[in-house]
Amino acid sequence: MDRLLELGPEFWVAAVETLYMVALTLLFGGVVGLVLGVVLYTTRPGGLWANRVVSGVVNVVINFFRPIPFIIFIAAVQPLSRAIIGTGIGNDALIFALSLAASFAIARIVEQNLLTVSPGVIEAARAMGAAPFRILRTVVLPEALGPLILGYTFVLVAIVDMTAVAGLIGGGGLGNFALVYGYRQYQPLITWAAVLLIIAFVQVVQFLGNWLARKVLRR
Repeated sequence: MDRLLELGPEFWVAAVETLYMVALTLLFGGVVGLVLGVVLYTTRPGGLWANRVVSGVVNVVINFFRPIPFIIFIAAVQPLSRAIIGTGIGNDALIFALSLAASFAIARIVEQNLLTVSPGVIEAARAMGAAPFRILRTVVLPEALGPLILGYTFVLVAIVDMTAVAGLIGGGGLGNFALVYGYRQYQPLITWAAVLLIIAFVQVVQFLGNWLARKVLRR
């Protein structure tokens, strides 16, 4: 307990670092993933802008990167990270890798949830003369909003899990704090303090996601 109290400032710095990494990853990965998911949905056969070439290329790219374990993915994208953001280590490099990995996962979640929208609703909008972009904006996305919120909530929890490997490239966060000060120094109390805070964070995120999805679905 004394050791945990002694490390109190570092503990809360690690907590803020985790929130920082998760928030920026969800922002960047969420936007890119949404765009990719919409492209997958709209360019598939029978889609609003059906295009076999574009659909095939995007599918191949996503299917190529998605199966790569994140711990390997971090190492693989380090050269790209150095070229784009100027560094391959630290929290910024981890955010870059997390955002890329998350965007591919989010793209599939977005595509799957958009596919749940009833084709009849889309056809009705077409019959009324609505253009494809208007159908996407006013029909498809609003109809799939509730499931999309749940999908993003799931990804957010997964991102929290992935931040635990930040220490491999010199990053921080609660996962790295637990490994450095808890596991490696044989201090289980420190490890469990970090674990419990991560669990509390995940519970809050899941509760808010479920609440927001229910509110949207009841409209």
